[in-house]
Amino acid sequence: MNNHFHKFLPAIQNLKSNGPYSKKDLLTAQFLMDKEGPIEMYYAPHNEYVNRKAAVVIAGITPGWKQMKSAFEQVRKSLENSQETEQILIEAKKAGGLAGSIRTNLDDMLDQCGVPDALGIESASFLFGEQRSLLHTTSIIKYPVFYQGKNYTGHQPRIHQSAMLSYSAFKIFPEELNLIQSPALVVPLGKTVDHVIKQLQDEGKIPNHTYIFGFPHPSGANGHRKKQFEQNKESLFAAVQNWANHFPN
Repeated sequence: MNNHFHKFLPAIQNLKSNGPYSKKDLLTAQFLMDKEGPIEMYYAPHNEYVNRKAAVVIAGITPGWKQMKSAFEQVRKSLENSQETEQILIEAKKAGGLAGSIRTNLDDMLDQCGVPDALGIESASFLFGEQRSLLHTTSIIKYPVFYQGKNYTGHQPRIHQSAMLSYSAFKIFPEELNLIQSPALVVPLGKTVDHVIKQLQDEGKIPNHTYIFGFPHPSGANGHRKKQFEQNKESLFAAVQNWANHFPN
């Protein structure tokens, strides 16, 4: 997989060192990776690190502005502390991870699906803390995408309607999943990610991890989240238990 950190490092070093950053600082030509009509893809450093030994992989659609901002601010702090590149990217991954109500909703659903029991930990929240080594967070579109300046949600345009987005989802993302040692539990967040992963499975492009489908996107803006989870909880729990039987705890 291509790692673009060193390519963008000079531009990152030119940012003000103390933050915080605004869209005027980061949504600029120096960080623009690709553009297709009203959709733009920008660089962000937090999806460069891949935890190849992760037991659980959580996959969203694309990083949002808040994740992008947090990751850049963390990298500038790390550079000031003269950290090694890998550690810089690990810290960026932690900083750019899911936070706030999304994290709370995600932890609750993972708990109800039996993930902590399968891993032998007390709570799914530990995956974002002392058990972080068990977790890899990522997106089917690796870098932040914005539609008319707003976070891309997977709907306008649909991924398959865009050559730029399709390349990321159907070429770059499966390369990343193939780096993760089996057998991992892969949790797609929402229907858009479900559809991409199912297509990749049908095309034989991804390894035989355990993929649990029907897991709602944990955003508070997802008004159907609770209903969808209740409808699918039994099958999600069963899939986690099946994975647990093969996971070397």
